Amino acid sequence: MPRITVSIEDELLASLDAYMARSGATNRSEAMRDLIRRSLTRDAPEEAECIGVVSYTLDLSTRDLGRRVPQSRHARHDQTVAALSVPVDHDTAVEVTVMRGAVGAVEDFANGLFSERGVRHGRLALIPVEGREAVHSHGHGAPHAHRHYKIRDGF
Repeated sequence: MPRITVSIEDELLASLDAYMARSGATNRSEAMRDLIRRSLTRDAPEEAECIGVVSYTLDLSTRDLGRRVPQSRHARHDQTVAALSVPVDHDTAVEVTVMRGAVGAVEDFANGLFSERGVRHGRLALIPVEGREAVHSHGHGAPHAHRHYKIRDGF
């Protein structure tokens, strides 16, 4: 791995050290690599494969929102990997949806969801992956084809 030298202001270095402590990074180089990777996901090509982690709060008192959000996930059943809803109080939930597919499609789902009245604090984290077709059996079943995903360092 190439070594580089970076000049940085004291205040920014203090912020990097604080990030390092919060993130569990073991050194400044690891923290910088993590921050650079996160920054570069913003420029991900629309056709690149990803796993998207969509998090948001949901106001369940908003008319039909508790029905519309699950329906929007079901409409993308081929992309939806998992969904979790955590009740916060009688009217609010924190939800996390894990999607996979092309960056453009995952971003479209997230942006559509975030624009709904009653959805707040929306965030999308994109994880770059490379999908490969594989044929094998699990346990004693017959071999079948499915996709395996490998995490990549960047898009």
